[in-house]
Amino acid sequence: MLAAVLAAVLVSLSGRYGFHRDELYFLLAGRHPAWGYVDEPPLTPLLARAGSAAFGASPTGLRVVPALLSACSVVLTALLARELGAGRGAQIFAAGCCACSGYVLAIGHLLSTSTFDLTAELGVLLLTLRLLRTRDGRWWPPLGVAIGVTLLNKQLVVSLVLALLVALLLGPLTTRPWRELVRRPGPGGARVLLGPLLALVLALLICAPTLWWQATNGWPELKVARVLSHVSGVSGRLLFLPLQLLQFSPVLVPVAIVGLLRLLRDDELRWARPLALAYPVLCVLVLVGGGKPYYPLPLLLAVTAAGCEPVVRRARRSWRTLTPMLLLAAATSALAALPVLPVPAVAVTNAVDVDQGEQVGWPRFTRTVAAAWTAIPAASRAHAVLLTSNYGEAGALARYGPAYGLPIAYSGHMSLYDWGPPPDGSDGPVLLVEQADGRHRLQRRFPDCRTVDRIDNGHGIGNQEQNAEVVLCEGPHQPWSTLWPSLRQY
Repeated sequence: MLAAVLAAVLVSLSGRYGFHRDELYFLLAGRHPAWGYVDEPPLTPLLARAGSAAFGASPTGLRVVPALLSACSVVLTALLARELGAGRGAQIFAAGCCACSGYVLAIGHLLSTSTFDLTAELGVLLLTLRLLRTRDGRWWPPLGVAIGVTLLNKQLVVSLVLALLVALLLGPLTTRPWRELVRRPGPGGARVLLGPLLALVLALLICAPTLWWQATNGWPELKVARVLSHVSGVSGRLLFLPLQLLQFSPVLVPVAIVGLLRLLRDDELRWARPLALAYPVLCVLVLVGGGKPYYPLPLLLAVTAAGCEPVVRRARRSWRTLTPMLLLAAATSALAALPVLPVPAVAVTNAVDVDQGEQVGWPRFTRTVAAAWTAIPAASRAHAVLLTSNYGEAGALARYGPAYGLPIAYSGHMSLYDWGPPPDGSDGPVLLVEQADGRHRLQRRFPDCRTVDRIDNGHGIGNQEQNAEVVLCEGPHQPWSTLWPSLRQY
């Protein structure tokens, strides 16, 4: 029931603002199917293409898939709680905690790589717990398949698996469950010994095409990861835990703490202790790698599921106590993550969640660019080029531009670089969209540039395009094929 309610709420709110810049990129990438992209594996762009084809190329149509995936995450969280000994009431409470988390609401509202990743990693954790509890080697193949499918969407599951392995190998702290699992004869017989190898082979077979694509293209995802780590800097690492708990929901943090303590202290859950130990290990791995605060949140949800049984058991008149708690979590999370406020108020919530502001102003952005384009003499337009700073701008012009007669927009950002360059015969004027960061990175490549307009989303919301310059330049002094490598941007 909670899963269905969550999906209904997400779909009903899905069209309140507009596309997110990443969604526009996914729609564009879906038109260029491949086994990999510079910044991601192929699954999310394929989901964007399938969702828009099945439900319509609108924000609501695109977001049906994330709403359904989030509903699946709610069910998986309840199943994790059941695996950890929760009764029916605690399972419902676990599902409620998941549905009221700001992170779950945010990625359920938007299509992102994190949307499928949450559902997939919760599935991996559920299979891992089932394997640890039953010591049945027949769970190894499904676990390998789940990891392989997750790798088609994101490589973060590698960090999760590594954290679990470290936790399993911590010896007496975990009563050596890994050693028992590998050596102890079980219902699977010899398959208990061969299980880990079989799981590894299955995972590698499933994700082999995207790994091959990355290898043959110089592992571009690693380059993107290094850039993101550099952008995060020292301040991002210092704020790692506070931001993570804020995105999860401060109201639900006490339940997560109870779950962590239960896993560490309850002898009946010794077999599940690696779940608790893996969480700090994963946080350290993400911190060292310069990852984002929300990367460990699937594991934190599983730890929270472990805390639901004692919280429900100890609370007097539990639902009179716990229901207001969930309602408070839902209200605060919705304000931060969902489009529940009028568009002008996004300027306030944007300080907490920048993704809110990135859903505003794309049609107006396109109209401004189109007006500048039509100011180019018709005779020159046939050989002119439209060049953008990033994939969000290119995706917006691809989505809304045809209605204004705009041509294909090029960009050197992420995988759009691989879909260029413009033809060498396009030696006419160049219309640039230059972000208002003062660097003029694109303008430096072209002669005689002048600003013809500025982007204004009409609400004063400080997203990446607000106050960006629309710049008209003369054509390049060298062929596009020669100039293009200098425009590469990660």
